[in-house]
Amino acid sequence: MTKVDTAWLRMDSDHNLMMIMGVWTLEPRVDYDQLCARVQERLVQYARFRQKVVEDAAGATWVEDRAFDIHRHVVREKLPRTRKGGSGQAALQARVGELAMQPLDRGHPLWQFHLVEDHDGGSALIARIHHCIADGIALISVMLSMVDGGTAAPPARQERREERDDDWIGHTLVKPITEVAVKALDAAGDGAAASLKLLMEPHKGVDGTLEAARLAYQVLSDAAALLLMPDDATTRLKGQPAGKKHVAWCEPLPLDHVRAVSKALNCSINDVLLSCVAGAIGQYLRRHGDDTTGMDIRAMVPVNLRPLDQAHKLGNRFGLVPLVLPVGVENPIERVYEVRRRMDQLKGSTQPMLAFLVLTLSGLVIKPVQDAILDLFGKKTTAVMTNVPGPREKLKILGSTLQDVMFWVPQSGNIGLGVSILSYGGRVQFGLIADAALCPRPQEIIDGFTPEFDRLALVTLMLPWGE
Repeated sequence: MTKVDTAWLRMDSDHNLMMIMGVWTLEPRVDYDQLCARVQERLVQYARFRQKVVEDAAGATWVEDRAFDIHRHVVREKLPRTRKGGSGQAALQARVGELAMQPLDRGHPLWQFHLVEDHDGGSALIARIHHCIADGIALISVMLSMVDGGTAAPPARQERREERDDDWIGHTLVKPITEVAVKALDAAGDGAAASLKLLMEPHKGVDGTLEAARLAYQVLSDAAALLLMPDDATTRLKGQPAGKKHVAWCEPLPLDHVRAVSKALNCSINDVLLSCVAGAIGQYLRRHGDDTTGMDIRAMVPVNLRPLDQAHKLGNRFGLVPLVLPVGVENPIERVYEVRRRMDQLKGSTQPMLAFLVLTLSGLVIKPVQDAILDLFGKKTTAVMTNVPGPREKLKILGSTLQDVMFWVPQSGNIGLGVSILSYGGRVQFGLIADAALCPRPQEIIDGFTPEFDRLALVTLMLPWGE
């Protein structure tokens, strides 16, 4: 197991398990035996889903599970009957929260699917996959192999070759400026990618030397920014987690509506969505009596560090950037432009690579030292937030339509809040997972997302045309 994956393996704690959680809702209902056959045919062809983890003093190793049983990993789930006036979604959310703190069996491959065969006229599939297997980008690609017409797993010989290829990790530690990093950072800023290429081509001469010097300054500045980040604002969303989770999600927003607002305001769709997140959290804090005047909170945002055509490869290849959310800005127009300004500042940053190096190095040290590193990040962060674009059209699995998709990434250290944004089928879905001690009713935050977007859309329509 690579050192960065080992780091994720060892991050499990009593109040945060390193599992990526997901929920699929399907209509009409799917059959358990047919689902087992599909998972066996598609997902289990990836070696990682047949392998368990064996740890020793040197680290961790992937070992074939000779007692592998598909029925141990795909299980039937029956939700309790809802009370009069209750909803199937509330029962599903409660069960997802329970499973988020139920450890996976270390004696077998670290994943499990829970099929609720009868849920609101269809079915629901809850997925639990340990983060040491792969990051979110890779898992979305692999999970989509299960849909009707999905891409099959790579041939076994090719997959074994990819599993043995640890050069990416070594080059990242010894010479972090690799082609993979160039392609990944290219999306963040042409200037940074060009500078990285010049470092790999010193024969370019004086101009290359000047660019290398500029990049060195950028790396030092970003490293200092990471190390010297002040502790995050003290709010009711920070503190000591209790180890009990609640999850929530809301009705999706039409993506076309979000795109129209972003175009009218000359900002990105991402700026609009992040502004709604900041607005909903700010409203929640004020509703509970907190003074948010001038307040910011920090969220760690994963940044993909692999070309998208290699998303099917498992393992963790992502960095993190700290995004400061202006929760104290109540004016929706002012807030969206402040988010845009801060996002622009992150473009071209080398912080994702530096954060990846920190995670890799933490896999080399003893667990108490790793825990100390994560606690340091925890003090400086309130939430982990992901924003992932999914398929534009709705998919089918076993003939049933995949209606809604939701997922949550885990929170490390003492971080108690996880925010997920996923676009799928022409809609944008917001989801939240929270520790019960820090946010006992996350649905209150979730219910603020749509009103925040509606406020922004209304004010946008009131602005002078053509300006």
